[in-house]
Amino acid sequence: MKTRKPNQGWKSKLHEIIYEADTPMGKWFDIVLFILIITSVFLVMLESVKEIDAEYHKVLLTLEWVITIFFSIEYIARIISIKKPFKYIFSFYGIIDFVSTIPLYISYIFAGSQVLLAVRALRLLRIFRILKLVQFMGEASQLKKALKASRAKIAVFIYVVLILSVIMGTIMYLIEDDAAGFTSIPRSIYWAIVTLTTVGYGDIAPQTSLGQLIATIVMILGYGIIAVPTGIVTSEFAKQGGNQEEEIHLNTQSCPSCSLEKHRDDASHCYNCGSEL
Repeated sequence: MKTRKPNQGWKSKLHEIIYEADTPMGKWFDIVLFILIITSVFLVMLESVKEIDAEYHKVLLTLEWVITIFFSIEYIARIISIKKPFKYIFSFYGIIDFVSTIPLYISYIFAGSQVLLAVRALRLLRIFRILKLVQFMGEASQLKKALKASRAKIAVFIYVVLILSVIMGTIMYLIEDDAAGFTSIPRSIYWAIVTLTTVGYGDIAPQTSLGQLIATIVMILGYGIIAVPTGIVTSEFAKQGGNQEEEIHLNTQSCPSCSLEKHRDDASHCYNCGSEL
């Protein structure tokens, strides 16, 4: 863990708590944030149940206001604790933080905007930020690299599945009639995708013997298709395991100027902008 300067100002201390997780206060902050995010999403789900909302509306609203005020203070604190606020405001997480915080305020300003309260579920995306906790950082980094390394193979796989779905859907459209539900090629392709992915809604089903034979083949292919992307990602994930030692040398320290993370433990300056850490 990197040694901090004893004479750092309040903004530096605030930045350390909010943006980093390799200090006791930083860990506690992320844990509290994690609990509040889960609680907030749980409240959104409870409010959608009419019976529960009718009986406990005031309690749910009060809790939501408490959480929203906390997130509002946190959002402002994140802005004032960095040297370049717009870097955070227009970043992915900055936009998510803002969009998931304002719906409750808007619902009291504009009538009929209660539907925006469902946007609060976007707070769930903020959990990915909490993965910067030291005990999760290595695993999260491995998964990210595995997905990135396998994206080309997965893209080719999806392309093949789409071609197969178009071909099988077109064949079924030619074999089956409108009474079976195959009224158009797009609808037949929808059936092929549903069957190939083993979802099987049952809203469309082949009636002829030949159509049922083709459907059986598509179902069997579906089991093999499900295993392919899993195997691709698992293989890449296993390869990343050999580079685990490299990740140990990185910490969760965030640059107070450009907000970039993943600095070495012995780093004194940001590798991106050169600002002092």
